[in-house]
Amino acid sequence: QVQLVESGGGLVQAGGSLRLSCAASGRRFWNNVMGWFRQAPGKEREFVAGINWNGSRTGYADFVKGRCTISRDNAKNTMYLQMNSLKPEDTAVYYCAAVNSDYGPVSPSPNQYNYWGQGTQVTVSS
Repeated sequence: QVQLVESGGGLVQAGGSLRLSCAASGRRFWNNVMGWFRQAPGKEREFVAGINWNGSRTGYADFVKGRCTISRDNAKNTMYLQMNSLKPEDTAVYYCAAVNSDYGPVSPSPNQYNYWGQGTQVTVSS
């Protein structure tokens, strides 16, 4: 059974930092694009950041550029999202996702991702 499990969310004050982790089990995602998405109450799920199979290509939503860094450790089958200078508008449930096909490009479309975690809550207080 393939599982993606996020961790690292929590409550933080504006300006603070969090590091999210996404641990995969049940299959290796060494050759696969992975990404982070978020969904706030009443809003659609939106792309935050993505990374290709070896980390040589990354993509970020405009609203996190300069504040977030996505990375991965294929030996640990784990992906990370370092978030700095957090704002109240970053409050959302953050999901990790993975694409089933190998060596694809980073895509911001949630429809391109086949596996999803259950999400971790990030709350930023003002």
